[in-house]
Amino acid sequence: MPMLEGKVDHVIGVDTHRDSHAAAILDPNGGLVAQLKVPSSQAGYQQLLGFVGQRVPGRRCWALEGTGCYGAGLAGRNGAKSDPLDAIRAGREALSREHLASPRQRGQREALRVLQLTRSGAVKVAADARRHLKALLVTAPEPLRAGLGGQTWLRQARACTALTAASTDPVEYRATVRALRLTAERALAAHQEATQLGKELGTLVRAVAPALLAQRGVGPITAAQLLISWSHPGRLRSEAAFAMLAGTAPIQASSGRVVRHRLNRGGDRQLNRALHTIVMIRERYHEPTKRYVARRSAEGKSEREIRRCLKRTVARQLYRLLERTTGPAA
Repeated sequence: MPMLEGKVDHVIGVDTHRDSHAAAILDPNGGLVAQLKVPSSQAGYQQLLGFVGQRVPGRRCWALEGTGCYGAGLAGRNGAKSDPLDAIRAGREALSREHLASPRQRGQREALRVLQLTRSGAVKVAADARRHLKALLVTAPEPLRAGLGGQTWLRQARACTALTAASTDPVEYRATVRALRLTAERALAAHQEATQLGKELGTLVRAVAPALLAQRGVGPITAAQLLISWSHPGRLRSEAAFAMLAGTAPIQASSGRVVRHRLNRGGDRQLNRALHTIVMIRERYHEPTKRYVARRSAEGKSEREIRRCLKRTVARQLYRLLERTTGPAA
C-alpha cells in the first residue's frame, strides 16, 4: 500500500535547479492542481510557501528533488526532461511509494560534509602533485636525480622546495628546478591542508558520535562519511534500508545451477568505500573477522563473496549503533 494513501490531501512536487525551482501541486490521485516556477532564493521560497498556503488546504506532503544540492535551501526551511514534468513526476512518485525518506539534516552533519568534501579535493591535489613530481624527477638532469633519489616523497618534496639555479646554469636545468619547486610546494600545501582538515573532522566526529570511533577499523574519515550518509536517527526506516543505501544489500546472481549473491554496485559509493575500508582493516587486525574469513574460505566462498557478507554485517552493526547512540544534528 502506498505510504501516503489516505493520509494527505495534496502533494507538492518540486524540481530544484540552481536558478529556479518548478513546483507542481497534485491531488491524492496524482491529478495536477496547479504549477508554479519561482527563483531559487529566499524571496522565491517565500513566494512558493505563500502560494501553497493559499491554494493547498488540509494535509500536505512535500516531495523535493536534490535536497542535498540545489534544493538544500528550500529543504532547510524518469519522464521527459522539463522542469514542470519533473516536478509532477516527483509528486506522483511520492504518492506511489511505500516509504518516504526525509532530507539529510544540516548543522553538524553539513559541517562534516563540507570539510570531508574539501579534504577529498586536497587529497586529490596532493596525489596528482606527487605523481607529477615523480615524473619530473624521472626525466630531470642527472645532478638533480642523483641528489633526490632514494627518499620518501615527503623528503623529496621538501628538498625540491629548497632547490635553486644560477642564471649561468643551462636553461633546461633552470626550468626543471622551477618546475620541481612549484610542484613540491603544491604537493606539500595540499598535504598539509588535508592533514588539518582530517584533524578537524576527528574533532567533530568525537563531539557527535564518540561511540563510532570506538569501533574496530573506524577512523575519523570513515566515521565522518558514515555520519554524512546516515544523517540522523529515523531518516532511514531500517538497517536493510541503510545497507541498500550503502550498496551492501545482497543481489542474487544465480546461474540456474549455482545459487549465490554478488556485491551491489549501486547506492552511495562514498559510504560503500568507507565500509570497504573498515572491512579491509578488520580483515588484517580483528581476530573475529580473521576467523570468519578463514571459516568461509574453507567452505568454498570466494574472497568477493566473503567481503560482501562482511560489509553487510558491518553496515548492520554501525547502523544500529548510530540509531542508538547518536542524537539529532545541532
